[in-house]
Amino acid sequence: MSADVGTDRAGLEATRAAVAGAKRVVVKVGSSSLTSVAGGLHEDNLRALTDVLAAHRGAGHEVILVSSGAISAGLEPMGLPRRPRDLPTQQAAAGVGQSLLMAAYTQVLAAHGVVPAQVLLSADDLIRRSHYRNAQRAIDRLLALGIMPIVNENDTVATHEIRFGDNDRLAALVAHLAHADALVLLSDVEALYTAPPGNPGARKVSFVSGPEELAEVGIGGVGAAGVGTGGMLTKVQAATMAADSGIPTVLTSTPLVAGALRGAPLGTYFAVTHRRRQTRLLWLAHLAQTQGTVHVDAGAERALVRKGTSLLAAGVYAVSGEFESGDPVDVVGPSGNLIARGMANFAASELPKMFGKSTDELGDSYGSDYRKEVIHRNDLVLTGAVF
Repeated sequence: MSADVGTDRAGLEATRAAVAGAKRVVVKVGSSSLTSVAGGLHEDNLRALTDVLAAHRGAGHEVILVSSGAISAGLEPMGLPRRPRDLPTQQAAAGVGQSLLMAAYTQVLAAHGVVPAQVLLSADDLIRRSHYRNAQRAIDRLLALGIMPIVNENDTVATHEIRFGDNDRLAALVAHLAHADALVLLSDVEALYTAPPGNPGARKVSFVSGPEELAEVGIGGVGAAGVGTGGMLTKVQAATMAADSGIPTVLTSTPLVAGALRGAPLGTYFAVTHRRRQTRLLWLAHLAQTQGTVHVDAGAERALVRKGTSLLAAGVYAVSGEFESGDPVDVVGPSGNLIARGMANFAASELPKMFGKSTDELGDSYGSDYRKEVIHRNDLVLTGAVF
């Protein structure tokens, strides 16, 4: 394996220092680090992790743990030989496993005098304003009371297919919600590589200063098979998402968690690429399922990218897909390149009659309800920061 990549030594050192000095940190651990199909929960692994987290708390830091493993923990008691594919059985396994997982955490943390609290969330909970505020208040209060929040995806009552790697992205959202100072993503791989680590010529990536550096990295299905759903792709997406919201991030393997919390020279560090975003914009950039596309001309593209303006109907020449007012849409330039995502103020069916018209012309022709932007700048995010 050849030398690592990530040559901005000053940026790396600054990011390591930021992680080490984080007052409040979110740590995410995956199923493969805690469980196996054959043996259920690995109590030794779980104890080793909580020993480190308890010590970090004892040193004056606040810790929020985002823990996968509920479905995997439920397999052995249910007599299931492998992770089920159908949603109802996944939900049943999560129901069995979540209680076992929290019981195990409660037992091992008691040795350190730490009381854990179960917090079950979904990514959807964190993009709805009222749910977001409730979750934020609950986590803040738990931390103020000296209790360790342990967050997991609410798999038992999921109403859609449990998505690939959701807890990685959930951890980034929790870090944003909790105003965390750092995010630590743990898995069974000690760093990001330019190719699967066993491949000839694979190089370790020590530092990522921005999403443009990820183009050369071959991110595949790296990791243990059989119990987890996440791969390196979702972890990089989560790290990029956190960095895009002002949160420095380190990605490494679970046995190296103590060093990661100290900002040690290990794993892969992701530098902050943007100041803290509003939750709505973070969702638009990284999680929103767009319902259609708005096609804009070169002048509108320049105004959006260079001046940070709102999108006006004067620069729109076509739409595709079916969307309503308030739906997330892609904004595409004349060459077909994705340049932004935003919340549309008009339905797809309304826009064709508006093409090329100024807001004054729209108001004069169709009334005051049309005297507004197709997408307001406060509801639009440029995709240069999207991985």
